[in-house]
Amino acid sequence: MATFLGDDDTVACVVVKNTTGRYSIWSPDRSVPEGWVKTGFAGTRAECLRHIEQVWPDPTAVPVSADATS
Repeated sequence: MATFLGDDDTVACVVVKNTTGRYSIWSPDRSVPEGWVKTGFAGTRAECLRHIEQVWPDPTAVPVSADATS
C-alpha cells in the first residue's frame, strides 16, 4: 500500500516526532500535523528511515510522555 510519499526511496523527507516519542517521516513540503515536530533530520526517504532505526531501535518500547507521569 503506497503512502503519500510513495515507495520511492529517493524522495525528500524530514523526520518528525510526536509527544509520545514516536517517529515518522514527512514530506518537507507539507505542514507538520499538530502534536508532531521536526527533529532536524532531513534526507531521502531511505536515509530518514535509517535514521529512525538508529534513534528508535525498538518502536514497541514507546517512552511515557512527561504529561502522563504528572
